[in-house]
Amino acid sequence: MGALSELDFRSILSGYNAFTEFKGALTEQYVLQQLACETNYSLYYFATEKSIYEVDFLFQKDSDIVPLEIKAEENLKAKGLRFYCDKYHPALAIRTSMSSYRKQDWMINVPLWAVQSI
Repeated sequence: MGALSELDFRSILSGYNAFTEFKGALTEQYVLQQLACETNYSLYYFATEKSIYEVDFLFQKDSDIVPLEIKAEENLKAKGLRFYCDKYHPALAIRTSMSSYRKQDWMINVPLWAVQSI
């Protein structure tokens, strides 16, 4: 990771405040790299007008468009994902986080360590 971002690994391991500030962006980059290496998905971004709601990635799986929300910790609020699901009713919606695998009525949580299985 350090070579691609030029971020010193000690910044991440020591809990440096800059890492805390960019944790979400680094986690999104991790997921992007995993999916780019392990799948043939073309990934897209979704945002409403004025960016009130957003979804980190959209991709096509078979004939379905799948929204994918990335969370860096166990904060499981995904307002953008919920908005997208309420409006477009996808057959599958996915959130990745530090939380365990969990299937809910409207989406599935996949742990970050298993993101390559999406």
